[in-house]
Amino acid sequence: MVGLFSVGYVGYGRYLSRFVELDDSRETPAHKYQDGQEYVPAKKPVLLGHHFSSIAGGAPIAGPITAAFIWGWVPAVLWVAIGNPLMGAVHDFMALSSSIRHEGKSIGFIIGEYIGERGKNMFLWFAFLVIVLVVAVFALLVAVILDAYPQAATASLLYIGLAIVFGIWLYQLDLPLIPGTVLFVGGIFASVWVGIQYPIALFEPSGFADEAFILFAGEGAWIPGAELFGANTATWIIVGLVYAALASVLPVWVLLQPRDYLSSFLLYTGVGGTLLAVVVGTLLGTTQGGAGALDIQIPAYTSFMGGPLVGVAMPLFPLLFITIACGTISGFHSLVSSGTTAKQLNTESDARTIGYGGMLAEGLLAATALAAVSVVALTPGGAVQGIDAALPNFAEGGGLILTSFGIPLLIGEVFMALVFVSFLLTSLDTALRLGRYMVEELIGTPETDAQERAANKYVNTSIATLAAFVLVSSGQWEQLWPLFGGANQLLAALALLTATVWLANWKETKQLLTTGVPVVVMVIVTICGLLWIALVENVQRTFLDSAWLAEATALQIVSSGLRLVLALVLILLAVAIIRMGYENLQSARDGLLSTNEASVGSDDD
Repeated sequence: MVGLFSVGYVGYGRYLSRFVELDDSRETPAHKYQDGQEYVPAKKPVLLGHHFSSIAGGAPIAGPITAAFIWGWVPAVLWVAIGNPLMGAVHDFMALSSSIRHEGKSIGFIIGEYIGERGKNMFLWFAFLVIVLVVAVFALLVAVILDAYPQAATASLLYIGLAIVFGIWLYQLDLPLIPGTVLFVGGIFASVWVGIQYPIALFEPSGFADEAFILFAGEGAWIPGAELFGANTATWIIVGLVYAALASVLPVWVLLQPRDYLSSFLLYTGVGGTLLAVVVGTLLGTTQGGAGALDIQIPAYTSFMGGPLVGVAMPLFPLLFITIACGTISGFHSLVSSGTTAKQLNTESDARTIGYGGMLAEGLLAATALAAVSVVALTPGGAVQGIDAALPNFAEGGGLILTSFGIPLLIGEVFMALVFVSFLLTSLDTALRLGRYMVEELIGTPETDAQERAANKYVNTSIATLAAFVLVSSGQWEQLWPLFGGANQLLAALALLTATVWLANWKETKQLLTTGVPVVVMVIVTICGLLWIALVENVQRTFLDSAWLAEATALQIVSSGLRLVLALVLILLAVAIIRMGYENLQSARDGLLSTNEASVGSDDD
């Protein structure tokens, strides 16, 4: 996979750079609108770290693992290896490139430029719903991993504190980058040791965790969600959401840029080290308990409808392609690329490394996750339940693989858990920041008191945070995952459609196959997937099942109905946007747009 991705970056990535005519003589939005808040030029390694951390999140870990449990590791590997360089990396690169040619504006703004205000608003509402799903799912993932590994909780708190100090080092004291990098990256790795010595939990952790310093006495039954997840996990959900809300309204230099730059070293070490350790462990064995060579513990392929580890039929098509979103292709990346990264891009040529290369790196993370879980298989005493099983398996398997280098198992596990949490925390506050941008674009210039309040960054961030908390507290988080995947992938199709419309309106001679073919593939896959979720999982298996209705609580019925409505609304919004985009493509290709007028994407812009 490393060789395939390298060929993709050198060959296809270079072609795309020439295709959109990247030119360092153009002033990027980061320089043109520099304000010290959102538009802040960043050095390429710093921005790559932020971008990679923001797009990666927990999905390229949980998704591939879940897919491997259901259908086997071969389908999962093939979807990542083929889809990433041909669709996912193209998607990220085109989203970033189109945004820097439109003043750093979002994908929603860009599509509005071509198909009108109605299309823009529909896209922004679609994306905002995806953002709420992202925040809900990732907040729970953070909480579960911190409950399973209290050592990672301590390390994560230290990591956030170090990032804030590093931001002051760089942007307030104007101290050099390289010495600061050595000092603070060393501090991040040292936090793993501190976490092992002083693991903390808010309440008594459940099952998987060893001993920890408990910060609050009692059972914590009064914590919202404690009866569903346990007090410790429920409290970490709240803490994670509060952290994300606060971090999302801070200037990017305070936490976002320095944290993501530092975490990139964790991520590169985790991905690169694990992949190398797989080779070493396979050839020479591990040091854990005198174990022999690493061996795959999960089947290569189960069946089209899913293996014995799942209780219901789950067809490989279309569910595999929405179970693995991040790692192959993810619409959330278009929001990051056009929402924050484009506002920090120093030169246009950086877009190739950050946009195309960053997505390839996420593909390697997905491969790392598959390698990690394959050597451990199942967590002790539990049937596979998607994300719930993926979390401890990833850290445990990653730790076992790292023993190939002689690293003690516990240190390896805590390190991999910290890698996971660093992804998740980054995506949490980045998602909320993007949600704020969308609300602001939807409102435009406030004309009423209500619009003024909604445009307030503290108000709209709080609304999105509360909505995510309500979704998580429903107790139906396993069902949220495929809905998130389907919505996320459909958003990717719409982002690719936006890029296609931009290209068609830029020059009549621009070929549209590079983005057009992935649009068609993703539209078919995602609409089929969302229809399955709506009609099979949330109608046939719930409302048409008398046994389920007899035992379901009111909250379960409401939750299933909400998921059904969300799936159908997302499909309707997407179909309407696709229709408007197709009409614009026809107009552009029929010559209704004058080729003599300078277009938005032209060199005259």
